[in-house]
Amino acid sequence: MRKSTAWDVAEKAGVSQSTVSRVFTGSARISATTRDRVLEAAKSLDYLPDKRASRLRSGHTGVLAVVVVTRPEDSAREVNPFAYALLGSICKAASQRGYETLVAFQASPDEFYGRYVEQRDADAMVVIGTTQNQPAWDYFRPILQTETQAICWGLPFAEAHSVRSDNHGGGRLAAEHLWQQGYRKPVFLGPIESEQRQFNERFEGFSAALEELGGEAVVVRDTSSNDRFEQGRDAIAKLEQAGTEYDSIFAACDFIALGALEALSAKGVRVPQDVGIVGYDGLDATAHANPPLTTIKPDLEKAGQQLVAHVLEQDEVEQSPLAPVELIARASSRRA
Repeated sequence: MRKSTAWDVAEKAGVSQSTVSRVFTGSARISATTRDRVLEAAKSLDYLPDKRASRLRSGHTGVLAVVVVTRPEDSAREVNPFAYALLGSICKAASQRGYETLVAFQASPDEFYGRYVEQRDADAMVVIGTTQNQPAWDYFRPILQTETQAICWGLPFAEAHSVRSDNHGGGRLAAEHLWQQGYRKPVFLGPIESEQRQFNERFEGFSAALEELGGEAVVVRDTSSNDRFEQGRDAIAKLEQAGTEYDSIFAACDFIALGALEALSAKGVRVPQDVGIVGYDGLDATAHANPPLTTIKPDLEKAGQQLVAHVLEQDEVEQSPLAPVELIARASSRRA
């Protein structure tokens, strides 16, 4: 069976082929009556326009590229669930604007590619994923620093076009919550001196709020492993070896918090009676920990909207580079 063409639609609708083309490219010069007649003819002929050709003519692809940076050793199941959740919110926000998404998982140098806009594969690019693949961020650094149609999540390096969670605000929420629950000897777990400044910002907000309340935090800068869960376990061992007195923990991310929780449980330390714990990221799995983990949760729905709005430059009102956060209080830190 022969496939219908734009010429067939034009003949049936009683218009020119160029009018059919303008209807499917969204031209405002076409009257509503003519547009309806063309669309009805196209429907009756089961006509589908050639999107690729239309996009080539308009200079727009209608595609948003999303790169998810992973670690070379990670399988699909081992990718941080936070990345999958953020990816979903980006795809949803792009779809609401009429964009399709092209998703690429990249882990090793032979996979690195960020020239989607330059090669007209996409109108813009968003980069998200683990902070623990430095070669990947070294590759994307010049693109994210100079390309206005490229943006990333977080703070991988200075002068990157980015959106991130309100890390300072999240740190303050954690400090105020622990203090309200009666904890007075808090520690912060997580590497805060790397170029990736997310953890540092969380510590700065935590420390500033504690100082206002009359307290201060000890920091365990554990970087002995790339595995965040192991970092949490190792941090508890270091605190024990140093003889540090503490009654509460704010971990730089949920996986560090979960590792610390497991180590404390193995030692017979009661949570939250002896030690309260707060994580960061709002992973769904934290609700099923034993006890359920209190966490600072970024609004990923809003984060996806902000990333897409920034990189597509479609909003007249300037978007904030900070996604809002909230504290989800659970049993790991509630003494009452």
